[in-house]
Amino acid sequence: MNCDLDSSIPEWIIEHPETTRVFSELGLDIGCAGKSLRYVCVHQGLSPPEVLERLRAAIAGSLSIDRNAR
Repeated sequence: MNCDLDSSIPEWIIEHPETTRVFSELGLDIGCAGKSLRYVCVHQGLSPPEVLERLRAAIAGSLSIDRNAR
């Protein structure tokens, strides 16, 4: 599954557990009642594209660590 701004926060966490830290740092409710990431960001006054960029960076960082561990 490719998570995007239309995916819910729980979907992100299931697919990419390493994003939990980003949601916590931003103060985003990880339950969010199934609302899309875009919806939650807008209602928290955050820029959806900027949050998406941070999430992708966390995933990329995790992939880099995994490759180095091998």
